[in-house]
Amino acid sequence: MARKVSPKEPSNAATDDPAAAYRALVEEIAEHDRRYHAEDAPTISDGDYDALRRKLVAIEAGHPEFVDDASPSKRVGAKPSERFSKVRHRVGMLSLGNIFADEEVEEFCTRVRRFLGLKTEDPLAITAEPKIDGLSCSLRYVDGVLVQAATRGDGQEGEDVTANIRTIAEIPHRLRGEAPGVLDIRGEVYMTKEGFAGVNARQAESGKPLFANPRNSAAGSLRQLDPAITASRPLRFFAYAWGEADHPPADTQTGMVEAFRRFGLPVNPETVLCRSAEELLAQYRRIEAERAALPYDIDGVVYKVNAVVLQARLGFVSRTPRWATAHKFPAERATTVLRRIEVQVGRTGTLTPVARLDPVTVGGVVVTNATLHNEDEIRRKDAREGDTVRLQRAGDVIPQIVEVLVEKRPAESKEYAFPTVCPACGSPAEREIDEKTGRQDVRRRCTAGLVCPAQAIERLKHFCARDALDIEGLGDRQIEQFYHEGLVMTPADIFTLRERDRRSLKKLKDREGYGDTSVRNLFASIDERRSPPVDKLLYSLGIRHVGRTNSKRLGRRYGTFEAIRAMAITAGARTAGGDTAEAAEAKAEMENIEGMGSAAVDQLVAFFAEANNNAVVDALLAEVTPVAMEAVVSTSPVSGKTVVFTGTLEKMTRDEAKAQAERLGAKVSGAVSRATDIVIAGVKAGSKLKKAAELGVETLSEDEWLARVGGATPEEVDEPDSDPGDDARE
Repeated sequence: MARKVSPKEPSNAATDDPAAAYRALVEEIAEHDRRYHAEDAPTISDGDYDALRRKLVAIEAGHPEFVDDASPSKRVGAKPSERFSKVRHRVGMLSLGNIFADEEVEEFCTRVRRFLGLKTEDPLAITAEPKIDGLSCSLRYVDGVLVQAATRGDGQEGEDVTANIRTIAEIPHRLRGEAPGVLDIRGEVYMTKEGFAGVNARQAESGKPLFANPRNSAAGSLRQLDPAITASRPLRFFAYAWGEADHPPADTQTGMVEAFRRFGLPVNPETVLCRSAEELLAQYRRIEAERAALPYDIDGVVYKVNAVVLQARLGFVSRTPRWATAHKFPAERATTVLRRIEVQVGRTGTLTPVARLDPVTVGGVVVTNATLHNEDEIRRKDAREGDTVRLQRAGDVIPQIVEVLVEKRPAESKEYAFPTVCPACGSPAEREIDEKTGRQDVRRRCTAGLVCPAQAIERLKHFCARDALDIEGLGDRQIEQFYHEGLVMTPADIFTLRERDRRSLKKLKDREGYGDTSVRNLFASIDERRSPPVDKLLYSLGIRHVGRTNSKRLGRRYGTFEAIRAMAITAGARTAGGDTAEAAEAKAEMENIEGMGSAAVDQLVAFFAEANNNAVVDALLAEVTPVAMEAVVSTSPVSGKTVVFTGTLEKMTRDEAKAQAERLGAKVSGAVSRATDIVIAGVKAGSKLKKAAELGVETLSEDEWLARVGGATPEEVDEPDSDPGDDARE
């Protein structure tokens, strides 16, 4: 069995070139998320997926400057299905981080204590509960009455499945007792093993395709357009968390779950309260040993800090809670034959190899595909077409290739030659050299840019995606069709489509799959996006490392799209002697935005240094009017301010202080400059305090800072970014 790797032991790829490994994994994981959540048709195993996330988290832990919103740690789920109306979650339903090794349980407890400033002997209660393998769902009760239910979707917006949820017998339409006026119950819709067997038996009798596992069966059953079909399926529900609650009935995790039980909601009786890492591990071992005997599928154990006030203090790092994590179970394995290796081209030109396999069942799941990551991984494993390979899975999806059985290799086998030209356009595909490290990128990329049809199409898909401009009616299939027909080649073409269609003899409404209503809805959706928020527009351009979070950081700092572009152009200004002083200052200013990092700034500068890119942007700006970003929290006295912490804080840890400032809408920077508004100086403040005095920047003591922000609590100014009960993929 493969040795477990802790976050402090990244893979060879991460060790050799962390920046390149980070860039390499982002697009791959995004595609797996889309297939898993949006299509209920995963093409990679939990083992494979977890390995990718684990490698990426290892890089992020050592190099936070690489992290942007394109990272899986900043993202969860996929866009809601267009078949259902959408529901905006009042409090986001997002992701948990994963741990795998025993020592990581102790590390989780240590991180919590360090953030809170707790000593080893200080009490810290943490719950442990089985991680149900189902579909996350939010139930909204108003005055105790069920008024709405929604899937998690992309974490911020899900699918309205109210009618279907009402068919699940154990979910009460009215809560018992005195419930809060508004209460969002978070939980998991699942199917028992027995119920799953019955559903598949009926599928077989009807000559219909069988479901791969209970999770897929539950997801497919809940997301039926006809509630009668959902009602015919044996769906169950466990409540384990909450979103919006105007008067929470308890101040602990265990107290809230007990309140759910009193209200008449089903809760998991296997949840226990632990007071040390040793007790958490003991519960993990007990649940793991009893896993096969449980009536439902689980894939790990979830740990949550019990005290709600401590959960609020810990808050979130990006989109995952600091106060909770999922301890996943070990992987399962099987053997099959790798028939061929195909190479796919992504939005940024990355060439990704995919293994096409003989179908094999691994723990009840039939798998036919697996990623091979990159050409170095193929070379390291010496994977060849025709090889017998061993697969691994750590959940219910498709596995990673962990080993090639060389002794079973065919005699005529040939070493796989990774293409050096793009399979989509024939342009050279190269591995970039990092100018700072001199190391070669682990990924090979097509050099054609938007000239490459595969890249152009993927960029258009990204532009229209839910997290970008969210243009309904322009899904993957429509974009591919419109591109190949020459209707939509650039983002600006989307916004001129109505006028061109009006002049065209071949109308959209006359095409197969279209009609008056669908075309009218498409044009309406396009028109609704003519005034996009600055951060959405910037993110939609698909600039490497400038994901949703970095787009928001830039939008909050500079306000307008043109200001961001002007700053990037200034930072890219060069003379015969190299960067100008103005360029160096502009670049340093952007890099000092908390969390941005040099990689994101470099890509932003490079993007706007290209004349072709600016021409595409100019054409787009002729059709849309970006809306300047507002301060995060208009009621906070420090909203929109740039603050710097220096010295040793005594009332809270530095991490907690930064998290508090960001929740209040402030921008936390790591360096003092003319753009700094406030410097908070703790004990033994040094050079930053001196520079603040030189620049005339307002300086506050820790007590003065707390007094200034004391009227705004995190509960008043922000909503949590994550649902404690959700795993990053489920």
